[in-house]
Amino acid sequence: MENLFTEMDNAAKMAAAPLAVRMRPRTLDELAGQQHAVGPGSWLFAAIASDALSSVILFGPAGTGKTSIAHIIAESTKAAFVEVSAIGGTVSDLRREIAAAEKRLVLNGMRTMLFVDEIHRFNRSQQDALLHAVENRTVVLIGATTENPFFEVNSALISRSRVIELEALSDEDIASIVRRALEDERGLKGEFELTNDALDAVVNLSGGDARSALTTLELSAGLARESARKGVLSEGEALRIDADMVALATPHRALPYDKNKDMHYDVISAFIKSMRGSDPDAALYWLARMIDGGEDPKFIARRIFILASEDIGNADPQALLIAEAAFRAVEVIGLPECRINLAQAVIYMALAPKSNAAEAGIDAALSEVRRGPRRDVPSYLRDRHRPGSEHYGEYKYPHNYPGHWVDQRYLPEGLERGCFYHPSENGWESYRVDAVRRDRSSAARDTLHSRTR
Repeated sequence: MENLFTEMDNAAKMAAAPLAVRMRPRTLDELAGQQHAVGPGSWLFAAIASDALSSVILFGPAGTGKTSIAHIIAESTKAAFVEVSAIGGTVSDLRREIAAAEKRLVLNGMRTMLFVDEIHRFNRSQQDALLHAVENRTVVLIGATTENPFFEVNSALISRSRVIELEALSDEDIASIVRRALEDERGLKGEFELTNDALDAVVNLSGGDARSALTTLELSAGLARESARKGVLSEGEALRIDADMVALATPHRALPYDKNKDMHYDVISAFIKSMRGSDPDAALYWLARMIDGGEDPKFIARRIFILASEDIGNADPQALLIAEAAFRAVEVIGLPECRINLAQAVIYMALAPKSNAAEAGIDAALSEVRRGPRRDVPSYLRDRHRPGSEHYGEYKYPHNYPGHWVDQRYLPEGLERGCFYHPSENGWESYRVDAVRRDRSSAARDTLHSRTR
């Protein structure tokens, strides 16, 4: 039961809490962004307004409002609201809360909202402990996760919940949150003046993360207060936060990146597609995101190596050698210097003429081998080092003919030339295809001429 002392304790805790916690929105009207997920007309908006929420999993990047939405639900619901953090929580914690929820339901007819933060950190058995309670609505689960729940949360739990995806906040949303924190009594209470350049810096450094923006603002305010102590401040004059203070408070921005989850795959996909799309600037940007995020440079080099054949191939055979050299440089030199070798290779791949004929050709051939009929090697192409090989057909040795080429079938019966390899019209590949065609025409004419003499 709460009393005067409880309220005093809560007030003291809130006063000491970080700015991001103090400025947590209390109503949906105060929540910035996420109109698609929780704005008027959405299922979540209606469910919160009518206090008829069913189990939900909130999925999105850090600082986008997952915990805030859970606390808004706590403020608006008539149900009991309890929290369990998956970081330090155990199955015993879950069972205790579920048992308490059953007691509330039986004795008082009161529902229980169970908020599980970082739910992806629970292992499979821990998540399984929630299944029965969620299914029979002993508890209404509100899960929050930065990881894709379709990979990190039990499918059985997902099937009993609604997944709501939140997006990184826009620059306008972040700016609105910062301005409110400057003036709000829970925040900086109008004591500070933020220059336009400083606001732009806070927004830019946040990367769409409201918590990060408010933390930067709070650290910058501390620097402004320290600066004012050393100088002379007129009575009633606001403490000034400038862009230099913001930069000092946040010397290095770390954009979100994970080495084995969704962001990893999204960034490497953008990296490969940028090289394939012949955009060196975009390729360098995604390369920098991976390097800054701590990605294994060998992984990056391997992807360049693959692309050299998959997307460039014989349009520029040199690309494969460049990729090999870059991979070797990563092994021998390592970071930070090998970033230059990687950048050189990336730019080369982006600017090189493109052809996917090698990949398409081998895939088509493999498909024929795996799905087509059995096809025999023509007798004249078979190995001659066996008894009876003298009865094989005549093999025409190309070097004995003009142009070192002779018209001869090499494919098994049922397949014709051009069934797998379709050269591009780019670079060296196009040149060689034209050159081979000319050489063969010339050789055929020479052969015909020698026969008619």
